[in-house]
Amino acid sequence: MSKDTEHTYNNSSHSQADEIDANERDDKRLIDDKRLIDDSVYQPSLTEDKDISKTAIPDDTEATESLEDEDFSEDMSEADKETIKKVANDDNLSQAKSYASILVEQVMDAKETFERSLGSLFTSAFTAGLEIGISFFMILSAFALLSGVLPSQYAIVLASLLYPIGFIIVVIGQSLLFTEQTSLLSLPVLNKIEPLHKLLRLWGIVIAGNIVGGCLFAALMIGLGLNMQLFSVSDIDTYAEHILGFRWWVIFGSAILAGWMMGVTAWLVTSARDTLSRIVLVALITGSIGFLGLHHSIVGNIEIFSALLYGNTVSLGRYLLFLVVILVGNTVGGVVFVAVLKNRTFLFQIEKVKEQTASEQAEARSSINTRRP
Repeated sequence: MSKDTEHTYNNSSHSQADEIDANERDDKRLIDDKRLIDDSVYQPSLTEDKDISKTAIPDDTEATESLEDEDFSEDMSEADKETIKKVANDDNLSQAKSYASILVEQVMDAKETFERSLGSLFTSAFTAGLEIGISFFMILSAFALLSGVLPSQYAIVLASLLYPIGFIIVVIGQSLLFTEQTSLLSLPVLNKIEPLHKLLRLWGIVIAGNIVGGCLFAALMIGLGLNMQLFSVSDIDTYAEHILGFRWWVIFGSAILAGWMMGVTAWLVTSARDTLSRIVLVALITGSIGFLGLHHSIVGNIEIFSALLYGNTVSLGRYLLFLVVILVGNTVGGVVFVAVLKNRTFLFQIEKVKEQTASEQAEARSSINTRRP
């Protein structure tokens, strides 16, 4: 091969190599540009989808995942705070809420109630007193209708199946009802987050609001029902005697059981993750209270006050004695049988987790020491 031919061949080879390198660089640039476009176009979309999913799906665990140090008692140690945060964390939406998650959520809800203004508390309690009266209005109307075709005792039992209506309105509407809030509001006090005197003041406001609202409902709506001929004065007296026709200690025991069941209702409503489940739970528990004829202080206030206003058998002294007995009974049932026992169970669970954590830490230290030369 001549030198000119060799030179030409080499130039041709170099030019082909340069062309190949240029093509490879262009291909690489195109790939990089495509990646840049994909990142700029699609990545925000993915981020936006994640944000939408977070806002679209209600987060039932937010209350327990956002625990801060101020949510705990000042006397509580850092180890106890971390343990409670650990056991209360409930991020599995496909399973029922954990015991600790329910209790911590109730404590935090109660703490928020303590921080509300007195006017807000009374207004909410007053609203609950009005709303709960719908149960008695429906029961009395149904009783008057059924008593014409059935014996009185059967008519009362069947009419009492309408008992849950007012409770569903109150609980799902989140108005302050004393029996539902009795155990709930005592939890911060049991855990030394709030003082006892603030609890007693709060209970007084809620009770006053519930009673005033209930009495106003009885004065207006029961009077309206009489004028609409939905029921008669004799129906009001009959139903009042059905409530009052027991010795005081029987009424007290019945009120304890009713308070216990209302405390269980508050617990179950917190454990539920959706509104439909909460409605079903409220209907089942309060329907059982009505069916059994148990004594609920706020509904009972409307029942007996109606008889005091429009009936012929109830005196003021009898009404006041009845109200005091069932208020105390409901309080005992809600606080002792729900709040205290469930709170103690929670504290035992905390101690168990602390022991497990300490054991795991000891094993880890032992393992590290054995590995050292």
